[in-house]
Amino acid sequence: MRRTVIIGIFDGVHRGHQELISLAKEKGHVIALTFDPHPTSIVAPERTPSQLVSVIDRVALLQSYGVDQVVVKEFTREFAALSPEEFISQVLVGELKVTDVIVGENFTFGNKASGNVETLRANVHGLQIQIAELEENRGTTISSTRIRHLITDGDIERAADLMTRNHYLVGPVVHGEKRGRTIGYPTANIGLDPLATIPADGIYAGWLSVAGVRWASAISIGTNPTFPGVRGRQVEAYALDQIGLDLYDQIATVEFVARLRDTLKFDGLDPLLTQMKKDCDQARDILNPAKELS
Repeated sequence: MRRTVIIGIFDGVHRGHQELISLAKEKGHVIALTFDPHPTSIVAPERTPSQLVSVIDRVALLQSYGVDQVVVKEFTREFAALSPEEFISQVLVGELKVTDVIVGENFTFGNKASGNVETLRANVHGLQIQIAELEENRGTTISSTRIRHLITDGDIERAADLMTRNHYLVGPVVHGEKRGRTIGYPTANIGLDPLATIPADGIYAGWLSVAGVRWASAISIGTNPTFPGVRGRQVEAYALDQIGLDLYDQIATVEFVARLRDTLKFDGLDPLLTQMKKDCDQARDILNPAKELS
């Protein structure tokens, strides 16, 4: 049986990653070799990128697209110091026992990224090497970096198109300012991983999920400039038309479907409440089940 490995961080498991998986599935047993933590956090920690999904979700997504085996290699300084030949002989041949390798044309590996696709092609172990052209969208290569920029710019719909799914954040429901419940819009305030890729400040339509229950929601990201003294950026989700939910300390998923507007400062509570009703009405219309993004 042929054993084909695809190699990468696979953050987000976007369209380009999905194409690699499709190519590998044509050959037989598919192994995805990925790394944790992100290599940049070891070789240049000041440039560590945010993550689109956790490593646990990355594994689950890879499997959902048909990968037979996911190998998460701990990325250490010692591992980073392996020469390209050591990586091929020790990891690909010795540990994984692969027969085929499929990587993108910009793939680099080994100490100081000194190996590339030509290094792979020149291997002395008889590995069959296939180089995949990078997937493009609107004339630009699809990459995790590009998707992160789209999300942090607030363009979550373009990001969803490149990932073939909505961007989401996961974290415990924590205690916040509790102001929402006093004005009729109780929100779930989400505690987030420091590496989470958080969309730009603003109001979004999306979904709040806790313990297998999913509610259409209006989501706020920002510092709430109408009320002085609010500390730090917050991600808050209001489950539309739901009253009396007690979600504290439960793990929540907040899924982003559409950006409604920028964060605004209002001159008092009344204009804020008027706008919040408009936001909720707009979110309710967008999240009509007939229009829901898969």
